[in-house]
Formats: sequence, C-alpha cells, structure tokens
Amino acid sequence: MSDVAENQSNLPQDKKALRQNKRIDWKERIFHGLFLTSAIIGIVSLAIIAYFIVKESIPAFQEAGVSGIVLGQNWLPPALYGVATMIVASVASTLGAVIVGVPIGVLTAIFIAEVAPKSLANIIRPAVELLAGIPSVVYGFFGLVIIVPLIQDIFNVPAGNTILAGIIVLGVMILPTVITVSETSIRAVPSSYKEGSYALGASKIYTIFKILLPAARSGIMTAVILGIGRALGETMAIIMVMGNAPAMPGGILDSARTLTANIAIEMSYASGTHASALYATGVVLLVFIMLLNASLLYLNREKAR
Repeated sequence: MSDVAENQSNLPQDKKALRQNKRIDWKERIFHGLFLTSAIIGIVSLAIIAYFIVKESIPAFQEAGVSGIVLGQNWLPPALYGVATMIVASVASTLGAVIVGVPIGVLTAIFIAEVAPKSLANIIRPAVELLAGIPSVVYGFFGLVIIVPLIQDIFNVPAGNTILAGIIVLGVMILPTVITVSETSIRAVPSSYKEGSYALGASKIYTIFKILLPAARSGIMTAVILGIGRALGETMAIIMVMGNAPAMPGGILDSARTLTANIAIEMSYASGTHASALYATGVVLLVFIMLLNASLLYLNREKAR
C-alpha cells in the first residue's frame, strides 16, 4: 500500500515535469523557426539583389559583350564601356590597403590581447571601436585635406589624388575590423596552449607568434576577408582622394577610378545602355568579391587541415 501511495504522490510532479518539457519543446520550436526564417531572409535578399543587378546589366552585355566590358580599357559612354582600368585600380588599392592595414591591425590586436596592461587595453579597445564608427566621408575629408597635399609635396607630383592616397585611407579604414576580429580570435585560444608553452620554457614572444597566432589563424583570416570586403566596397572616401580618372594607372602615384566610384559618380545622370553598363560594373564587382572570398575561405580551410 505504501508503494501505491508513493506512486500516486509522484503523479503531480511527473505531470508538472511533463508540462515544463512541453513548454521547452515549444520554445525550441519557436526559436528554431525564427533562426531558420532569418537565414532564409538573408539568402533570399542576396538572391533578389543579384537577380536585379544581373537583369539590369543584360542590355550592356548584349551591346558591348562580356569581354568588351571586362577586358576593355576605355570608358567613354555611350560608345565604350570597358572597366578593366577600374578593376586594376580596385585591386591595387585593396591589395595596398591589406598590405598596410593587416600587419598593423594584427599587431595591435596582439598588443591589446596579450601584451598591454588591462587598464591600457581598456582604453585602446573603445578607441578602436570609436574608429569603426567614423563615417567614410570623414575619412575621405581627412585624406583630402592631410594625405593628398602630403603626397603632392613629398613625391613632387602634379596632384596628390593618387592610388597611394586611397591605399593609405583604406588601410586606416580597415583597421577597426581587423583589430576587433583578430583580438577576439586570439582571446578565444584556450589558455592551456599558452600555459603549456610557458611550461616548456618558451618566451612570451615565441608563444605569441608560434602558438597563439597559428591557433587563431582561422579568425585572423576572417578578419582579413572582412577587411578586403570593406576596402573593395568603399566609395565616398575613394572618390575624394583617388582622382577618379578612368584611365589605366601606371603606378600608385597615378590617379584612378575604382568600380564602386564609377557607379556612384555616374549613376545620377546615366540612362539607357549607359545605366545598364553601370549595373554591369556592379555585376563585375559582385563576381570579383565572391571569387576572392571563396578563394580565401578555401585557403583557410586547407591550412586548417
């Protein structure tokens, strides 16, 4: 009789636990649906944007041909729509920005995460976040007022609006992204890696560069990819400092026009095939970014194996 009474007394608790489990199941289903919906919205948005750009660019590709647009070196609407010069300018400015910004950004991230005292790191970190919040037009204005005249005076060129000015401005603009993501990746490395290295007698610098950085390589590569995307997509600052000449640059001290600058400068008054050619420029930029990001992600995965 005592066993039966005990089982009956447990029934309310079992029912309560069952109700709680049902509530948890419903919550999990709701959040699962919310996450799935968000992912679908992101994918569909990208597909709609790509479809719209490609659709609007078809007349230009039909008139000038894919090779005529991608490989053509003359941009003279409404006759010629070659964007090869702008591809070269975009690649040169982005590559230069990566060369300038990534080493500085990674070293700064190492300093904040591993070297600087906590009080100093708490000052530098908000300053970096503040740097990320500055509008691009302010960067462009700074480059126009400070960097462009300096380049003109130092290199004795007719005008300081050059690819070099764009490289410097973009290098500064990608710093917050590179620093923040790299620091987070370095901090995410398990402390046992560092403790084990110290236990074997390794120095702090050796541990940072031989243990922590390789372990955080995936996150640092992500920071580089995000920085490249920021540099390739920048428009306003580039328009202000690079001169916007749609000609093939012979070096970093020449003026040039990037793909994004070309779209922003001429879209307001373009019509017909000219407007379609600007959409074609957007297609070229989209494909270029996708191929570059896919290549970097592939290399990152191969190195991680």
